[in-house]
Formats: sequence, C-alpha cells, structure tokens
Amino acid sequence: MSGKRLLLNLVIGAASLAALYLLYRAFQKYTWADIFESVQALPWSNLGFSLLFCAGSYLSLSLFDALGVRYAGKPLPFHRTLLASFCGLSIGHTVGLAALSSGAVRYRFYSRWGLSNEEIAKVIVFCGVTVGLGLAALAGIGLLLRPQAAQALGIGEGVAMTIALTCLAACAAYVVASVFLRGSVRLWKWTVDMPDWRLALGQIAVGTVNFACVAACLHQLMRAYGNAGYFDVATAYVTGNVATLISHVPGGLGVLEATVMHLIGEQKAIGALIAFRVIYFFIPLAIGLVLFLTSSFYLREPEEERSENQPSKREAAVLN
Repeated sequence: MSGKRLLLNLVIGAASLAALYLLYRAFQKYTWADIFESVQALPWSNLGFSLLFCAGSYLSLSLFDALGVRYAGKPLPFHRTLLASFCGLSIGHTVGLAALSSGAVRYRFYSRWGLSNEEIAKVIVFCGVTVGLGLAALAGIGLLLRPQAAQALGIGEGVAMTIALTCLAACAAYVVASVFLRGSVRLWKWTVDMPDWRLALGQIAVGTVNFACVAACLHQLMRAYGNAGYFDVATAYVTGNVATLISHVPGGLGVLEATVMHLIGEQKAIGALIAFRVIYFFIPLAIGLVLFLTSSFYLREPEEERSENQPSKREAAVLN
C-alpha cells in the first residue's frame, strides 16, 4: 500500500471514528426521554413530510456532485455520484470541516472511479461554490418576499431588502460571468475554470432547492409546536447555517439550535430542533457510515493502482 493511500485511509478512519464519537456525544446532550418525547409529540403528517424534505435535500446534494463531475470533465452514472455524495456529506455534516471530512470520503470513491487528484479537487470546489450560491439565493428570495423575517436580527426592512437584492445580484453576476468569461480566471492566488452557463444555472437551482428542502424539513417540525412561517424558519436556518460555517463546530452542534431559538423565539421549538437533528443528521449518518464501510469492501481499486501492483502482459508471459 502506497504512503498516500495509507494516509487517506487514516484520515477516513479518523473521520468515521469522529462521527461515531460526535453521534454518541450528541445523544448524551439529549436524553432518550427528550428525544422520544419530542418525536412522539409530532403528528405523523409533519413527521412524514419532514422525512420527505430531508430525502429531497440529500437528493439535491447528490446533484451537486453530478454537476461537479461534469464540470471536471469526467461525468459518471448518477448512482455513483449519489453514493459518493450521500456517504461523504452524511459524515461531513456531523464531523464538521466538510471540505476535509466529506472530501476525503469523496476522494476514496472518485479515485477508484478514475478521477485524478486535480479532477476531484475541482468537484469539491464546485460543490462548495454551489453551497454558497444556494445559501445566497435562498436568503435573497426569503428576505425579498418577507423582509420582516429579519427583524429578529435587529435589521430593518430597508436593510433586509438591500441584503436580498445583493444576494440575488451576486448569483446573477456569477451566471453572467460564466457566459462571458471563458477558460481560466485568476482570483488572487488561485486559477479557477469558469463553468458553462448551463452548469452555473444548475448550481443555483440545485443549491437553492437543497436549502429550501432543509428549511422545509425544519419548518414541518416547527409547525407542530407553533405558528412560525416558512420564510421565518428559512431565514433563521440560513443564518444558523452561516454561523455554523463560521464557527466550524462539528455538525453545528448547539450553534444551529441557539441561532434558530434566538430568531424564532419559541421555547417549545427545542423539541422540533431535537427532532430535526435526529432526522437530518443522525439518521443519514447511521445509514451513510454503513454504506461507506460496506462499499469499501466491494469497490475495485483504480486502474492505475492495479497496473502498478500487477505485472504487464509481457512480464506475465515471461513469468509463465
């Protein structure tokens, strides 16, 4: 086994152990009685729709990767990008530092499917940009349609409208840049290949749908405890997500809850937040770990690695 392969296995092993530890620690934070009571209080309709929107989010996330491999010039069958995305992000959402943790898992899959290190890096950066575009688009749409939702942040309607238009203008500028800027673009110390305008539109579409589904997942649970509107919850979730990205707290544990509680202002919402963490983080994590560990035994080594470890046809003929 090469040194690079050994290092990758150590990183993935550490990420998997960290995910299991954080899962254990998170369940210590909420007793089984708390979890059971919060889930039991949910009507079946709300719970069902919440699970449906959770599935919609992870399906949208898999489209990040499906577009990403096209951007890298190495399109793959959808079932492969679905597997790589779900395993990587179900672990990365909980471990935190998703670019590193989910990136290592993605590398494990994509390297075995023939992508080079540079191509895998392109996929990961492309997905990261899609996250930012999705957050900006949903924030812009939410504040534009309901600027009152930002009042809990101490932001007036005029400022909220300005933020909304800025977010939407940034998304539009990205698409315009993808039309007129062809090839590589120099950004400070980095050189970036601009995507085709159709891929850029796809990024904004799937990024927005993803975060809209996550907000809808949380909203369905919040409805069981109060009368919070969808755009109020969406604004709170986007704000909490940004705070999570800034803090780098694994899985946003505590940050998301504190932000949403501050913005929504309903004490009973803690039950919905517990249920949300179970549905959106813990259940996918458990499934993702099983899928990842199982698939590791069945996926073949990449062609270049097999060619290094196996003799050539001429060598085989000599040996025989």
